[in-house]
Amino acid sequence: MTGACLAKYNHKIICVDINREKVDMINNQKSPIYEKNLEEILKEYKENIKATTNYEEAIKNSEITFICVGTPSNNDGSINLDYIKESAIEIAKQIKKLDRWHIVVVKSTVIPGTSEKFVKPLLEKYSGKKAGIDFGLAMNPEFLREGVAVDDFLHPDRIVIGALDEKSNEILKKIYKDFSKPIIETNLSEAEMIKYASNCFLATKISFINEIGTICKLIGIDTYKVADGMGYDKRICRAFLNSGIGWGGSCFPKDLLALKNYAEKNNIKPYIIENIIKRNDVQPLILIDLLKKHIPDIKNKTIGILGLSFKPNTDDIRYSRSIPIVKKLIKEGAKIIAYDPQAIDNFRKLYPDQITYCNDSDEVLKSDAILIITEWDEFKKLDYTGKIVIDGRRIKEAEKAKIYEGACW
Repeated sequence: MTGACLAKYNHKIICVDINREKVDMINNQKSPIYEKNLEEILKEYKENIKATTNYEEAIKNSEITFICVGTPSNNDGSINLDYIKESAIEIAKQIKKLDRWHIVVVKSTVIPGTSEKFVKPLLEKYSGKKAGIDFGLAMNPEFLREGVAVDDFLHPDRIVIGALDEKSNEILKKIYKDFSKPIIETNLSEAEMIKYASNCFLATKISFINEIGTICKLIGIDTYKVADGMGYDKRICRAFLNSGIGWGGSCFPKDLLALKNYAEKNNIKPYIIENIIKRNDVQPLILIDLLKKHIPDIKNKTIGILGLSFKPNTDDIRYSRSIPIVKKLIKEGAKIIAYDPQAIDNFRKLYPDQITYCNDSDEVLKSDAILIITEWDEFKKLDYTGKIVIDGRRIKEAEKAKIYEGACW
């Protein structure tokens, strides 16, 4: 995303990856991930972007290196910095050969203190040079939502630059000079924490409205009208107050776990973060409880799943709310048929045999009951008449079903 969108601003980009298949795809203007408008940018600005597996080629022919690798969770929830370490070492080995200034920018989401206390020592050790004197170091977090990441990059709310040295700060500000939004200048750790705090707060809003939603469901009132009323308060804002079955994806789950783990290791009890996660863990299984109101014994019943990705407009299934739901259905002996416009191939890697995957969404309607997990637009065009529908994402058209239950409304 970073490479493609900066190429659009006429920067010359060299993407580095150890995966030859991804490198070849980028060089053939094919996006290795499903993301709206990304492939179009690769094609339109192909003269500005190429990919390689060769660190030396990339760093020798560039002034700035962005580290954009994954930071997954360890088994205990702590952040896994293996990919950061590998990247930093390889970059440092190439910086060692340079006789000019080069900036290393951490764009991956990392716990506060990582750039200063983990990346910097690695760069200095393997380059034999001094950060802030011989090369630059900065932290530039991304605030991109999957599915609309191109638009988010090109039209950000703000740009955060945390720099170790003034030279790196000034150069990065020039990189973003054509963006009209505010540039927030901080130190390395402040930039890292802005990313974590932002994600935690957004997850808090979702878990909060889901908890309110379970109470609204009990009372028999519409959570969405409650959220609308709340949203007029400028201190609260309506965004991220759609109740449903919770959040997933590549960011919120691992980031909240990482910050929780970090706090606990430093003898801080993360009361709020802990309960945000707990609410999200139980939220998707509400659909199973609602289903059993109408089909008490789901063994050997055919249950249709609409949506496998964690959100629409992506093929990403990481921490998707469909996973715990499918796991529970399998445990209870249900027969599952499922459809998703983009995520079937990824989901099949998790469940190759236990699910019947459909070629279109209409096939799912032939089941004994339908669970709506992801709010893809095409699901709004289906005829739910005569069906049992348990809705986790507020598809208004599904209310025409013979039996309709909303998760929190």
